[in-house]
Amino acid sequence: MDARVQQCVVATLSARPAPVEVGPFVVGVDPTTTSPHINYATPRPGSAVTAADVTALVAAFRAAGRRPRLEYVASSAPGLEALLTAAGFVVEARHTYLVCLPDTLRTPPTPAGIDLIEPRTDDQRAALIGAQNEAFGGEPEATPADVARLRRQQEAGAVAVTAVTGSGACAGGGGAAPPAGGVSEVAGIAVRAPYRRRGLAGAITAEVTRRLFATGAEVAWLEAGGEDSWRVYRRVGYRPTGERLYVAAD
Repeated sequence: MDARVQQCVVATLSARPAPVEVGPFVVGVDPTTTSPHINYATPRPGSAVTAADVTALVAAFRAAGRRPRLEYVASSAPGLEALLTAAGFVVEARHTYLVCLPDTLRTPPTPAGIDLIEPRTDDQRAALIGAQNEAFGGEPEATPADVARLRRQQEAGAVAVTAVTGSGACAGGGGAAPPAGGVSEVAGIAVRAPYRRRGLAGAITAEVTRRLFATGAEVAWLEAGGEDSWRVYRRVGYRPTGERLYVAAD
């Protein structure tokens, strides 16, 4: 499973608007944003990596005007962490990723007064992104580039779900990347503060995952941001599977 998830990350970065190939690495460059959470690199699973490869990777980031940063499944490149730290990189985090399969998915009820829909207009996309930004401490309003990015992802097969109240307000939402090799990452599960503690996060996660499996995906994976998220994801059928590393340089 580690190799499948890592290959999914490679495919996701390769689908960025301006990906860069550097030896065994793929750097997912998006010219519309400098966010390190979008512009980062990952190794191809099973590739041999040398110190020279790391030096070339740093140079590629500098040339693109981006901060050198990687996200990857630890087992996919066992010696990479030592090479990176020797080159001045610092481990930002080690996260356990969780996996859900079609036969483990559990769908909780959606809270009363909430509908889970696919955003089909740019106004709906902007509302979803705004709710995610609010939940994760980003800028409160979506930029035109943010909206265009989500629209482009949906056109490529990504899943997006918005939680809408009876009055039309966006209570939260989430999404999943276009499947690669039958595998997709679920991410951005967010609930605005007034709508929390009602089971909405679990309902959104399950709906995103259900729609993902309906496209033919075989594996959904995600990471939990804390104990509360961990419990939510476990309840809808996700199970701990492997470790991912987040590593960056100044």
